[in-house]
Amino acid sequence: MNDNTTLTRSAQWEGRTVVWDRFGSGEPVVFLHGTPWSSALWRETADACARGFSVHLWDMPGYGGSSKEPEHPVDLGVQARLFAHLLDLWELDRPHVVAHDIGGAVALRTALLHGAHYRSLCLVDVVALRPWGSPFFTLVHDNPDVFAALPAAIHRGVLEAYIRGAAYRQLRPDDLDMLMSPWLDDAGQAAFYRQIAEADQMFTDAIEPAYPTLGIPTHIVWGREDTWIPVDRAHRLHDLIPGATVSEIAGAGHLIHFDAPAALTAEILRWLISRATNSRQTHEP
Repeated sequence: MNDNTTLTRSAQWEGRTVVWDRFGSGEPVVFLHGTPWSSALWRETADACARGFSVHLWDMPGYGGSSKEPEHPVDLGVQARLFAHLLDLWELDRPHVVAHDIGGAVALRTALLHGAHYRSLCLVDVVALRPWGSPFFTLVHDNPDVFAALPAAIHRGVLEAYIRGAAYRQLRPDDLDMLMSPWLDDAGQAAFYRQIAEADQMFTDAIEPAYPTLGIPTHIVWGREDTWIPVDRAHRLHDLIPGATVSEIAGAGHLIHFDAPAALTAEILRWLISRATNSRQTHEP
């Protein structure tokens, strides 16, 4: 994983600080991360895409380098409203969008409820269909104050076990440290449990009936060994979204970015290049 994960720009929105960055040139591509991750999870793929596309990365409020004030909600509804704002701020009319985990729900809500237009959509092991939330996720959701008060050493152990459970292969120590570091200080520990407490299936229930109306070229990519969100969700989404395509990646779990980074990057590049080529051919006189 590329060590250059720092985002160098920031924007203000409803009292929050949102860190973001843009690099490369070509048709715009925006990456959305999930929970409990940040845009750093996408950096290796984003660097590869930047050779032919203008790449946008950002950390959702409550995650990564963005602000984590306890008075600011970080639910999926808030993140979707913010994403719509960022697309306007960046003056992106029809970007390609690539989303992982809850980033998928954010991208879908932004399109279906806030009128965003995407050139294409790539959904990678996304939160989009009921039911979602592991037993641990549910336990934290119901008792966030108890978990936020855990001694730091116990919190670290809980966090490490949780993150390791998302990967199919052994995580390298430096990758594990990168994933854990935003959640280890006092503010990070509280933010980690707060974002779980604010997760609610109602945010996907509200849009699930509209998936057949999506009207966006959509490709679904899934780690075949994902235990957080099993691969059957990929095929359920495929059946709901008109014209969608689906690819499974063997030997990869929910943290597909570490389990199969080359295969994931190749699949996303193949999709983006095909959609960019299709777009140029469609608009040629």
